[in-house]
Amino acid sequence: MKVLIVGLGLIGGSIAKALTAYTDLQVVGMDKDDKTLALALDEQSISYIAGEPDLMDADVIILALTPNNTIRFVEENRDKINPRGLVVDVCGVKRDIMACFRANFFDKGIEYIGMHPMAGRELFGYEHSLVNLFQGASLVITKDPAIDYHVDWQLLEETVFAMGFRKMVESTPEIHDKIIAYTSQLAHIVSSAYIKSPTMLHEEGYSAGSFRDLTRVARLDEKMWTDLFMRNGDYLVSEIDEIIKHLSEYRDVLAAGDREQLQSLLKDGRVLKEWSNDHVQ
Repeated sequence: MKVLIVGLGLIGGSIAKALTAYTDLQVVGMDKDDKTLALALDEQSISYIAGEPDLMDADVIILALTPNNTIRFVEENRDKINPRGLVVDVCGVKRDIMACFRANFFDKGIEYIGMHPMAGRELFGYEHSLVNLFQGASLVITKDPAIDYHVDWQLLEETVFAMGFRKMVESTPEIHDKIIAYTSQLAHIVSSAYIKSPTMLHEEGYSAGSFRDLTRVARLDEKMWTDLFMRNGDYLVSEIDEIIKHLSEYRDVLAAGDREQLQSLLKDGRVLKEWSNDHVQ
């Protein structure tokens, strides 16, 4: 079985490495950067550099691109892709991608599944990809409830677990985008905003684990994350409003010198975190 990965960045490169190392699938790759392709070949994470003919005979095509580039690729290559194949994207938003695939693929018989590996790094590019990036991570699978899929789910599950994922979570594009606005996108916004305090210029010698944890994802690919944020703006604005509300509560009790209420707010946060630790596997 041939798997064609389009886009060998952090996620695409890590997928290529994991599939090559942990499965018997033939992995081939496409990327706009010749140096990336040369490095992937040198490290043997892909069998060869794929061309247009591989779109028609690949059994599975994994689009590891930004949302904009994913949509552009689909629109430009909709008639070149194997009508008996499976196409997967690994974008961080799903509603726009599903709409694109519905408009371009479903009348041709091409199967499409959205996937979102809940794993990553603050670094990007193939040179930072890891064969074990997905060890212990979950994989969100997004499907349209109105579609009758003809996918070998057993083979898919075996491949996913072979790559190191610990669980698969089934979702819809709508639910995925709503939750991911909180669990991922808001965290990046908060980290980016937090690092902008003028006090940051004087943090040397005064910072430890909490500072590193909260600022880690401020080091991001701004082009990719702008695309993700803008495509999920409705849900993300709602989550930003929610955190502003809670920050205002802390600010107000501090300004009022209300020790008892501050302690109560802090306790509420601790209890919720303990609940999360106990219930989220």
